[in-house]
Amino acid sequence: MSADKITVVGAGHVGESCSLLLSQQELAKEVILIDIVEDMPIGKGLDQWESAPVQGFDSRVKGTNDWDDAAGSDLFIVTAGVPRKPGMSRDDLLKTNAGIVKSVGENIKRVAPDSIVIVVSNPLDIMAYVAREATGFPRERIVGMAGILDTARFRSFLALELDVSVEDIQALVLGGHGDSMVPLVSYASISGIPLTFFLSEDKLEPIIERTRKGGGEIVGYLKTGSAYYAPAAGAVQMAEAIVKDKKRILPCSAFLQGEYGQEGIFIGVPCKLGRDGMEGILEVPLKDDEAEALNKSVEHVRGTMDALAQLDY
Repeated sequence: MSADKITVVGAGHVGESCSLLLSQQELAKEVILIDIVEDMPIGKGLDQWESAPVQGFDSRVKGTNDWDDAAGSDLFIVTAGVPRKPGMSRDDLLKTNAGIVKSVGENIKRVAPDSIVIVVSNPLDIMAYVAREATGFPRERIVGMAGILDTARFRSFLALELDVSVEDIQALVLGGHGDSMVPLVSYASISGIPLTFFLSEDKLEPIIERTRKGGGEIVGYLKTGSAYYAPAAGAVQMAEAIVKDKKRILPCSAFLQGEYGQEGIFIGVPCKLGRDGMEGILEVPLKDDEAEALNKSVEHVRGTMDALAQLDY
C-alpha cells in the first residue's frame, strides 16, 4: 500500500533524509523534493533516484523548484526553515520560519487542497499552528512531528543506560517540543515491566533532563545546524502510519479542542494516525506531577504563540 505522491518541502538535511527514506520504503509512487534554492533539489532528487537500482526501490524521486510539480500530492512533509545554531532556542527561529511556513501552507492549499500535512519545522508546535492558519485545513489534516522524536531520544538513552534493546522499550513524551517536554515515567516500560523496576528516581532524572535537551546537545556538536536523521525517521514513521492506514498510536503535536483541558493550541499528545490523518486523541490519565508539568509546557507554548501574534510575518 502506498500513496500516489508525497512531497517533501525543504531540501536541507531533514528534507533530503525524508525523501530518501520515503523512496527506500516505497511509501509513494512518486516522491517530490521541493526547495526555493535554484537547481539544488533537482540535483539531490536525481542523485537519490540514481541510487534506486542499487537499493532496489521503484519510487520515482524528483527534485524541483516548481510548486506545480507537487499538485495533487496526498501528503506533505514540511521541513522548510532555518535550523538552530549553538546558543539558539527553537523559539529564536520564530519570525523567520513563521514567514516561510505561512508561504508553504498557502502553496499547499493551492496545489493540493485535500492533502494531509506533517510539520517538522521549528518551533514545531507554533509552526503547526501557522500551517493550519495558512491552509485552513481541519485539525485532522495538520499534525506535527515532535513526540516521536522526543520519545525516540528517551528510549535511546534508556537503552544505553540499561544495555537493553530499544525495541523492548515503550515510552511516551508529551507537551511542547522543547525543554519543557514531559517524559511520562508512569507509562514507560521494558517488555511490559515498569521502568521504575530498573531505575530509581535519582538515576532517571538525568536521563529525563538529557531527553529534554537532546536537540540542543546535537546542535552543540554540529555547530552549524541541528539534528536530521532522527527527525526525518520520525516524520516518515508518521507518513507510513497514514499512507498504510495503520491506526498507530504515536505521540504527535495535535490541535487541541478541549482535550487535556486545553483549547486552540498544538501540543504533543497521544494520537491515532491513519488514512484520514490524525484520527483521534487519547486522553490518558496523568499523575498530579505529570499534569502539572504538562500545564507548564502548555504555558510555554502559549507564551511563544503570544510572541507570534505580535509579529508581522
